[in-house]
Amino acid sequence: MEINGVAHVILTAGDFERSTAFYRKLLPFLGLTLVMDNNQFLYGVGARTALGVRPPATEYEGGKFEQERIGLHHLCFRAKNRKSVDEAHAWLMKHGAVIVHKPEDGPWAPGYYSILFEDPDGVRLEINYVPGKGLFDVSGKLESY
Repeated sequence: MEINGVAHVILTAGDFERSTAFYRKLLPFLGLTLVMDNNQFLYGVGARTALGVRPPATEYEGGKFEQERIGLHHLCFRAKNRKSVDEAHAWLMKHGAVIVHKPEDGPWAPGYYSILFEDPDGVRLEINYVPGKGLFDVSGKLESY
């Protein structure tokens, strides 16, 4: 068995209206096509992935994401080049996103370059660029896959 990527990620928003207003703009900017958009689900598809946003159960309405709790830590989209990360930064600034860190080089892999930001519920999202295709081996070297 070998998987062919991650098909989709579904986020539950604390404030569905505020979050979907954000993702209605962000997903098309990232190249995802909105294929469902109603009062129960927003879903964008493209670039071999999909992201959905759904409302919370009534008792969790208005809640905020807590990054260090069990579950999702952050979600990262892969860019095709460094310029795309810089373009994302400009777009996010224009749209008032909370920027955790501006585009910067990172230690995760040779050439790693990323921006980290938050959605309206505080879910951390990253857009990164890593030259070539690769992953770490246990020594920290980049290996092709």
